[in-house]
Amino acid sequence: MTSAEILLAVDIGGTFTDIVALDTATQNVAVEKVLTTYPDPAVAVLDGIRALITRTGIAAEAIAYVVHGTTLITNTLIERKGATTALLTTAGFRDALEIGNEGRYDMYDLALVKPIPLVERRLRFDVPERITADGRIRQKLDAAALLDLCRQLQAENIAAVAICFLHAFTNPAHEIEALEIVREMLPNTAISVSHQVAPGMREYPRTSTTVANAYVQPITEQYMARVQQGLNASGVNAPLNIMLSSGGTTTVEAASAFPIRLVESGPSGGALAGVYWGARVGQPDILAFDMGGTTAKAVLTKHGQLTITNQSEVAHVHRFKRGSGLPLMVPMIELIEIGAGGGSIARLNNLGLPAVGPDSAGSTPGPAAYGRGGGQPTVTDADLLIGYLNPDYFADGTIRLDVEAARTAYEPLAASLNLSVARLAWGVHQLVNENMAAAARVHAAERGLEIRRYSMVATGGAGPVHACGVAEKLGVQQVIIPPLAGVGSAFGFMTAPISFDFTRSYVSRLDSLNLAELNTILDDLEREGRAIVEAAGVPASDIAVQLSIDMRYVGQGYEVRVPFAKQTLTAAHIAQMQAAFEQEYKQFYGQLANGVPIEAVNWRVVIAGPTPDIGQLSLESEAAATNTAYTVRPVIFKAETEPQPTPVYRRTALSAGWQANGPLIIEEAASTTIVLPGWSARVDDSGCLVLVNERSL
Repeated sequence: MTSAEILLAVDIGGTFTDIVALDTATQNVAVEKVLTTYPDPAVAVLDGIRALITRTGIAAEAIAYVVHGTTLITNTLIERKGATTALLTTAGFRDALEIGNEGRYDMYDLALVKPIPLVERRLRFDVPERITADGRIRQKLDAAALLDLCRQLQAENIAAVAICFLHAFTNPAHEIEALEIVREMLPNTAISVSHQVAPGMREYPRTSTTVANAYVQPITEQYMARVQQGLNASGVNAPLNIMLSSGGTTTVEAASAFPIRLVESGPSGGALAGVYWGARVGQPDILAFDMGGTTAKAVLTKHGQLTITNQSEVAHVHRFKRGSGLPLMVPMIELIEIGAGGGSIARLNNLGLPAVGPDSAGSTPGPAAYGRGGGQPTVTDADLLIGYLNPDYFADGTIRLDVEAARTAYEPLAASLNLSVARLAWGVHQLVNENMAAAARVHAAERGLEIRRYSMVATGGAGPVHACGVAEKLGVQQVIIPPLAGVGSAFGFMTAPISFDFTRSYVSRLDSLNLAELNTILDDLEREGRAIVEAAGVPASDIAVQLSIDMRYVGQGYEVRVPFAKQTLTAAHIAQMQAAFEQEYKQFYGQLANGVPIEAVNWRVVIAGPTPDIGQLSLESEAAATNTAYTVRPVIFKAETEPQPTPVYRRTALSAGWQANGPLIIEEAASTTIVLPGWSARVDDSGCLVLVNERSL
């Protein structure tokens, strides 16, 4: 690489940490993939960056921009390793955090277990104050009582405080007053207030989000400081930006203040990569499928755009079961996550039937084939045993896979099922494919989308291995494997604009909107967002502002998100809002409730800089383009059949326009693409592999 300006992207996954460097002058791209380190993932980040700099000759001072996505927030919440946190809330509401929602996530489970609150009851305190739903002060904040509570918090050695008063999203006056008091009494304590973290209606999710933000704030600040200091020690003085769950990036300062917005920062990169490469091959309707070492994620676009939701969960009691986690009210790309990755463990369930995941071997000890002490059978072991993976060329050859260790790990399970190891491994591969396809099928059905008309963009180390198998089960006819597929999320970070967004609940029927008050709120949100985005280095003239409104019919419990132009709203815009709502509502539900009044609930303002222009990539080359297979190896494609001799290609040896029919295997440094029998493969002008199911045409 040259010493021109370098963009650097880092993605921490459950098994691997991926690093991608892009030279903006030559468009050369370099990749480093290292095992994620526990308990401190910053070690892998810094070691990987140093290794990349050493191997490629990049000048550290030439690195102009670093963007980082992390699983730190999610892992901290799941493992309950955050700060000792206290909750200050309106008198009479200290137990809202434990009462939760009215519904049960499994109505037939008599022994149902709800998620344990992050703050134990003895550290949840009633504060005398009360603001009504319309923002009027019924009872002033009792400052003396709050001072007494602060003295108790000092004695408890509290590291973080969440302040969440009733209806603070309508009138934050008491939270602002309480913040000043607590900050003065506890100057070294992290403080989160609900009107800044989650200014929206619905008491339990708002409280849960504010508490979660406070719970992870100290560890996030420490982690960010370690990464920044490590970069500086390596000679990298570029600004560090952090990937948000909503698909934008922001400053370390903003990320440290609102760390809960990073809870799905890694998966958002895979979604952005899917959109980017789909556009490059002319496919706006994309199923972005990202499968790594621990989980698989799937995202569906809508008219080429990603859908943003403000309702999600984390730290599930029953992994991936909706309703069993801690609710969050933060903007994030709407996706599904499945406990199916390369490290997912195969086992027998309570019925004695084969099952895979959600438990994962992760990076420590990792799959049995890694030779790092793992002894349980995993998906990676199965893919190796049926011939899909090359034991000498995995993760760019940095990990040599042990076939015999994989076989030994599967033998007890195979014996219990009276199957051969090869037959069981093939079955595990198929079971994982079906699990992922079933989840994607339900996700599409819930959104009213016909998934068979979509093209799949597969990323992640394991995504291209399973892509054709999952696509067949979904009826998807075309699969796109982009360059750098194995580090797709990290690459996706580079396509993310610097942005920030704010959501404020302001509930009103359209026919009675107080436009003056509403315009003041929206202008305040825009001003706050512009300050954050400009602090990240975006000129004011390059900033775009978008508005969306969560709307519903009066009496409904949930809303439909409606895009609307950000402008000074007047009475003439009311009819336009109604028309926009009816268009979105009918598309989602198929019919309208004519005559029922419409109300707006939440107002979301997104402030964003321009989308980075990545240009035409120039990838690291290992060999001249010969368009010929370099070897043949036996591979199992069907149950109860002998392995089939299958040509194996190196992706770097394939030029644009090359095409061939499956079965075949295409290997590259960070992933392997399996082209099943009945599928064809070609190299697009963009550098993407385009796989087509010829049998379905």
